[in-house]
Amino acid sequence: MIPSSSQILRPVRMSTVIGSFAIALFLNYLPWPDLRLVPDFVALVLAFWCVRQPRLVGLGVGWMLGLLTDAGNGVLLGQHALAYSLLAFLSVWLSRRILWFGPMLQSLHIALILLVTQAAVLVVRLAAGDPFPGWPIIIGPIFGAILWPVATWLLLLPQRRPEREQAI
Repeated sequence: MIPSSSQILRPVRMSTVIGSFAIALFLNYLPWPDLRLVPDFVALVLAFWCVRQPRLVGLGVGWMLGLLTDAGNGVLLGQHALAYSLLAFLSVWLSRRILWFGPMLQSLHIALILLVTQAAVLVVRLAAGDPFPGWPIIIGPIFGAILWPVATWLLLLPQRRPEREQAI
């Protein structure tokens, strides 16, 4: 068996990227009991693709996903667009550094990026006059960082070659 770090991946298909964003948007639109405790799935998938495919997914995709998230959740239009653009910028900027590390240290980088994204959403909400939602808002980004290795494994699955192709 070939270790995953030395595995040669197939090129990413655009349908895989679009499908992963569609699933992430669906998960974000679900009526969760307490949104402060749920990871932002769109942010997690956006960070993944910005790190793995920085030439394909970037600020524009982040902005559009943010507008879709705002419209779908019925919140102030532009707050997630700003936050996801910031996330995309940080993810693309740090992509080479993040890929240098293993899954656990990558999770720490992603935790920081997701916390900055959550802080941007919080600043916009506070500026719009909403009350402070409480400190449990940091649990969602931390859960997202914990999910990073699982998300990486799942999102890379369509690109993996069967073992019989690796041996050739």
